[in-house]
Amino acid sequence: MLRRILSLTLLICCSASLCRAQERDIIRPVLSAYTMEIGSAHIADTYLSPLHHSGWNVALNYERMQAMRFDPERWVMDLEGRLALERTLNNPARNALMWDIDFRLGWGMSRRFRLNKLWSVYAGGFTDLEAGAIYKPRNSNNPVAAKAAWTVGATASAVLNTTVFKLPVCLRYRISMPLTGAFFSPDYGELYYEIYLGNHSGLAHCAWPGNYFRLDNLLTADLRFGSTILRVGYSGRYFSSKSQGIVTRKSSHCVVLGVCSEWISLSASNRNQETARIISALY
Repeated sequence: MLRRILSLTLLICCSASLCRAQERDIIRPVLSAYTMEIGSAHIADTYLSPLHHSGWNVALNYERMQAMRFDPERWVMDLEGRLALERTLNNPARNALMWDIDFRLGWGMSRRFRLNKLWSVYAGGFTDLEAGAIYKPRNSNNPVAAKAAWTVGATASAVLNTTVFKLPVCLRYRISMPLTGAFFSPDYGELYYEIYLGNHSGLAHCAWPGNYFRLDNLLTADLRFGSTILRVGYSGRYFSSKSQGIVTRKSSHCVVLGVCSEWISLSASNRNQETARIISALY
């Protein structure tokens, strides 16, 4: 019995040592992207106004991608933050401003399928938190419509790594959509002062594509000039929610421009990794 226990312990120790050796032979660089979106915006929110508003949109984005430690060949994580500001005017008078500010923070994990040396397909899920507000200065009783949501959804991407005139280029198309979660919505005509006084019932609602629909499309091209990567592309976003008699619709079409970089973190105990295999999350 003692011999079996010692043999099992030795086998576990050898397996752990082998796994650590394999981890030391794999480098997982972190891809960081800083981008800006500039384009058109369209907003309609019946809590504030029955009119449709159109104007401009500007957004700052941060994305962090890295292959997962437990299976770097197949699984990739994605962390993303977005801060957007929109300024619109109503039609047809175009004499009333409406502002929209929105912040979103999300994390996701996708399974990578390598079709060949050029093409890869990603499919997985994500979860995110979103908070913001729509503000209309002309309104007196209801000047602000607060927005907040937590959602879980699905995402998919198609990636092509190729060269154009000997320049490495990565083309990516990503689509994502929430499937369930919860979002905040007061009743139609309910004042936020009433909520402040204690009317807290019926403010949280279950989200599903029938009452909370969001579709994000992102098409980018990463031009890899050595250590500097230039990202250009297009972002199209559509959002629609309906609850408590309040209908909100937002859409934007933007040009994407930014820079990316890949960086590697080496441990102090093992810096001699000249023979290590590099597994990038995207390239």
